[in-house]
Amino acid sequence: MKRILIIEDDNVIAEVEKDYLEASGFQTDVAHSGDVGLQMALNGCYDLIILDLMLPQTDGFEICRQVRKASNVPILMVSAKKEDVDKIRGLGLGADDYVIKPFSLGELVARVKAHLARYERLVGSGETKKEEIRIRGIRIDVPARRVFVNETEVTFTSKEYDLLLFLVKHPGRVFTKDELFERIWGLDSLGDIATVTVHISKLREKIELNPSKPQYIETIWGVGYRFNM
Repeated sequence: MKRILIIEDDNVIAEVEKDYLEASGFQTDVAHSGDVGLQMALNGCYDLIILDLMLPQTDGFEICRQVRKASNVPILMVSAKKEDVDKIRGLGLGADDYVIKPFSLGELVARVKAHLARYERLVGSGETKKEEIRIRGIRIDVPARRVFVNETEVTFTSKEYDLLLFLVKHPGRVFTKDELFERIWGLDSLGDIATVTVHISKLREKIELNPSKPQYIETIWGVGYRFNM
């Protein structure tokens, strides 16, 4: 049974989410403060974290930052704050999704299931065969999910890695933001394509010599993005 950690200071919301997720077949734990939630996230074996943004003691941004240093577990950040700057910041810190309150419980479960299924396919396949991709200064050890830029290992979140690998495996082809969102997140009917823009920006920061003049990930204005070999 998959274990979900809910970090939410509103008792009513937390309990409703817990009940609905457990009715959908998940085991859930709840933390009502940022400090407690951070310790549970770092010390527990959870398959996914639902993380409220506004929390007492330690906010969701800091929790996301700390968890990402230790784990690639999927993080769904939830907040009543609709400003793009908060969404961009959360995704930039490594959150896999950003859900704006209020949302339907059916939507929440759909997102949880989609992220769990995708994460399991990508890292739980048990693939052991050697596969390495080299493009100029980039080297990708596919089974180990490790990326080296000019032989220096660079850390990527799970979705950053998935997006990079997908683009690398389809060089020269132009993909729209909608296509990339559907391929990587698998939530085209629920998501926000701003997620793609944020992740492309993070990839450029990590692989490009000059992110403002990208050589690998090219913007095709009015269309989308293309990876150049």
